[in-house]
Amino acid sequence: MLKRCSDLILALIVGPLIIIPLFFIAAIINLTSQGPIIYWSDRVGKNNKIFKMPKFRTMRLDAPQVATHLLSSPESYLNPVGSFLRKTSLDELPQIWSIFKGDMSFVGPRPALF
Repeated sequence: MLKRCSDLILALIVGPLIIIPLFFIAAIINLTSQGPIIYWSDRVGKNNKIFKMPKFRTMRLDAPQVATHLLSSPESYLNPVGSFLRKTSLDELPQIWSIFKGDMSFVGPRPALF
């Protein structure tokens, strides 16, 4: 309960601070590639519950729906800003939504791919 409460308080503090970067990144993705701005990844959470975790889309629409490490040349599927977003971890900013919902936490293991 204390961990969830601290996650909510921290998310309420961080949320407003990242609003402008979120909109800026969303606009850049929208201007540089077709398709949705957010990619919803199926992840395994607590008690093996599957949830959808949002990330900024870094791959082109024709990229195979597999884990990036399984692709022979993942760089060839990145959208124009995908490499930068991944290197800086800015693609993970929308995950604050999953923290608000309680699907994940600021501290703890990264949710596994489904």
